[in-house]
Amino acid sequence: MIRLGAALLLCGLSGFGSVQAAPAPHPHWSAGFHELSFLDPLDHQPMHAIAFYPSIAGEQSSALGGYQIDAAPNAQIAIGRFPLLMLSHGNTGTPLALHDLATSLARKGFVVVAVIHPGDNAQDHSRLGTLSNLYGRPIQISEAITATLNDPMLSPYVNAGQVGVIGYSAGGETALILSGATPDLNRLRRYCQERPDDRDACNTQGELIVDRDDLSPVADPRVRALLLMAPLSLKFGRHTLADVHVPVLLYSGDGDKLVAFDKNAAALARKLPTAPDFKTLAGAGHFVFMAPCTDEQIAAMPALCTDADGVDRKDIHRTMISEASRFFSQALGKPTRAGLRTADQ
Repeated sequence: MIRLGAALLLCGLSGFGSVQAAPAPHPHWSAGFHELSFLDPLDHQPMHAIAFYPSIAGEQSSALGGYQIDAAPNAQIAIGRFPLLMLSHGNTGTPLALHDLATSLARKGFVVVAVIHPGDNAQDHSRLGTLSNLYGRPIQISEAITATLNDPMLSPYVNAGQVGVIGYSAGGETALILSGATPDLNRLRRYCQERPDDRDACNTQGELIVDRDDLSPVADPRVRALLLMAPLSLKFGRHTLADVHVPVLLYSGDGDKLVAFDKNAAALARKLPTAPDFKTLAGAGHFVFMAPCTDEQIAAMPALCTDADGVDRKDIHRTMISEASRFFSQALGKPTRAGLRTADQ
């Protein structure tokens, strides 16, 4: 779990900023982005997501939510039917912290929908530590899938049969529930008895706030592959993972001081019914999966931007983006033109 607090307030969604030309890395496509708004299934209040997609427009860089994003707002979308990837961020975080992964995958032919979880994001912590957050996050991702498939701009270009989920930290827990895992709350209690000094996982001594007793884990059969990064997965045992049958690409740093490597990613890799493609990053910490920081970000939030000696975040991201593209292409299939009507935006 990530409790970023005030340090990430500057990263909340704050609308569009300036747009200017950026050097093109010579991809087949550039990246565009499009904002989605739909109702939170938990309370029917508006929630938001940002869809990054392949575009045939020129390369641009946009200021968005405190980040400089290599994508242009509402740029002309490329012709094709593209696999859909949902991105679930960590506790009190923002999906924009993984903007390089989202935009790079868009250039490679994926539509990546970065969901902002209501009640558990950089600007709103109201559901943190609650049962509604644990069980509600997957339901929110499912609603975002449906909203994307119904969006007038995106729906003609998304393949409903090619859906994957990217989960970072608590987003990994969300992704696992979507693929059939069932959290065991007794495992959290036992973990916190064993490691009471874990101030992140055990700030309530292993007891979640029961704010909703009408919710339960709900899987989504549309989800067919997972990319997990430093996943919070200590609530899952071998038997509660038995229904997870989708392919998994799993990344974690063995120097993670926030989400314990041994009790989360390493244990998960042993317990999944089908062995994941498990990539261990030597010496890397929890925040290595966030996009490489600018000098301004390093000054503002050094704890999130500074890696251990010998850990090259830029190189890790280059490799991970390439591996993620390969993995999802194999697990879901590549873009097609099947059933696509000619469109000219």
